[in-house]
Amino acid sequence: MQDIAFNRPAIVGREIQYIREAIRRGQLSGDGHFSGLCSQRIAELTGAQKALLTHSCTAALEMCAILCDLKPGDEVVMPSFTFVSTANAVALRGAVPVFVDIDPVTVNIDPRRVADAMGPRTKAIFAVHYAGFPADMDALADIARASKCFLVEDAAQALGSQYKGRPAGGLGDMAAFSFHETKNIISGEGGALTLNREEFCERAEVIREKGTNRAKFFRGQVDKYTWVDLGSSFLPGELIAAYLYAQLEMAEMITARRRSLFDRYSEAFSSLAEEGRLRVPVAPPACTGNGHMFYLRLRDVADRSAFISHMRAHRIICPFHYVPLHSAPAGQRFGRTAGPMDVTRRISDTLVRLPMFFELGSQVEDVIDVALDYFRQTGSASR
Repeated sequence: MQDIAFNRPAIVGREIQYIREAIRRGQLSGDGHFSGLCSQRIAELTGAQKALLTHSCTAALEMCAILCDLKPGDEVVMPSFTFVSTANAVALRGAVPVFVDIDPVTVNIDPRRVADAMGPRTKAIFAVHYAGFPADMDALADIARASKCFLVEDAAQALGSQYKGRPAGGLGDMAAFSFHETKNIISGEGGALTLNREEFCERAEVIREKGTNRAKFFRGQVDKYTWVDLGSSFLPGELIAAYLYAQLEMAEMITARRRSLFDRYSEAFSSLAEEGRLRVPVAPPACTGNGHMFYLRLRDVADRSAFISHMRAHRIICPFHYVPLHSAPAGQRFGRTAGPMDVTRRISDTLVRLPMFFELGSQVEDVIDVALDYFRQTGSASR
């Protein structure tokens, strides 16, 4: 059997052709021809009023924090089971990440815990769409509206997903996407910010351009540009945008391929899930995922470690996922925990991800066979 990586980036269309074209056009810095095409395509895919390319999802989240006008002492409610960038964006503004528990079925932020954590200092809710399945955005929107706070989508994993027929990225006030090589649509590094309120659009351009009104200058709206607000260098270069646009052209095909792999995994492990020997991803009501990730939830940390070792012995890489932020040294220093975190701890200890990438193809059967062999050998049951 060949080695099977957890992820392998792929060329799916005209990536090399577009990189060559970007070089021929003579602009390698940001906001050139392909950046414009990418922004337009992302806005179409998400239904957002405006989309802006960034050099990473981290950058997009940091822009969200500035647009939310976070200040020292403000609080932002978010799941603990997420990547560090979600919390870093808040802490960098001097605000406090408030960590809450996740739903035991969907692995997304639990709206009931969010409601309990809201307080007079709450400025925003950061909702993470875990594994490409959108969080319960209606419930979260009701909470945000009642508290007059912002609702931000951390949609790093969710391009192409839908909630009640509406695309991720068009569900909150703003959203952040990732095009890191582990995502469905990739550019190596890269990200995007989508905006769904008109009043954010002009300021977002300024923040993204180092706090200057440079975008207005290039549109001929001012005769010179200058520093007018907070900001940083959040643009990607044109080579990144060229690669990304080729991927975005094939977005529907890529999503269909990953959904097919997801469905095959679901079919293979359905009997074990029905028997209670493990747990698999379950689509939340009225949600359509994008096939970003397939995971198994095992009995306990020892069971998961044994499973990972078994797979590695057969040259298949199956990593676990996040260490909860509320338990991390920086999480304890910069944030606080609201309520019990039992579900987060249990899922962090038991979740393992299976290989999922565009060119996995028939090797998915090898992954399934080796995984099923582990359960035949151990007979391990899941809580």
